[in-house]
Amino acid sequence: MTLHLIKLSVGTDSIEDLEDWIKLKLKEKRKRGEKKPERIHTTRMVPKRADELLDGGSIYWVIRGEIMCRERILAVRPFVDREGVSRCQLVLDPKCVPVQPRPFRAFQGWRYLTVKDAPPDLDRAAPGARNMPETLRRELRELGLL
Repeated sequence: MTLHLIKLSVGTDSIEDLEDWIKLKLKEKRKRGEKKPERIHTTRMVPKRADELLDGGSIYWVIRGEIMCRERILAVRPFVDREGVSRCQLVLDPKCVPVQPRPFRAFQGWRYLTVKDAPPDLDRAAPGARNMPETLRRELRELGLL
C-alpha cells in the first residue's frame, strides 16, 4: 500500500525557489564529476515503512504554510554518518509536481501522509492552473477563485 511523507521546505518561498535549489545542487554534483547525480534529501530518522514509500510514494513539500508540491521517492538508503549517527538518504525524482495547495501547520522532521490525505496534483484539481505563475495562483486562492 502506497504511503507518502510530508516535510517543510525550509528557506524556500515558492515552488520555483525549490526547483532552482534542486537545479543548483545537481549542477554542483556534475561539476564535482558525478556522471549521474541524484537528487538526495538527507533525514535524521529512517522511515520504518520504507517499503510503502517505495510503492509509488512521494515527499510532499510544505512551503510558506501550504502543501505546494511533491517529488516522487525513488529509494530509501539508511547510512551512518562520520559521527556515528544513523541517518537516511531519500533519493527523489528531481521533478517537482505542483499539487492543489492545502494549509499545513509547521512541524519538525517529517510525517507520514496517507494517500487519502494527500492533495491531488494541481493538473487534476484545476486543469490549466499549472501554467499560471505561482503568485497568481496564490492570489486567486486567497480570493476563493481557485
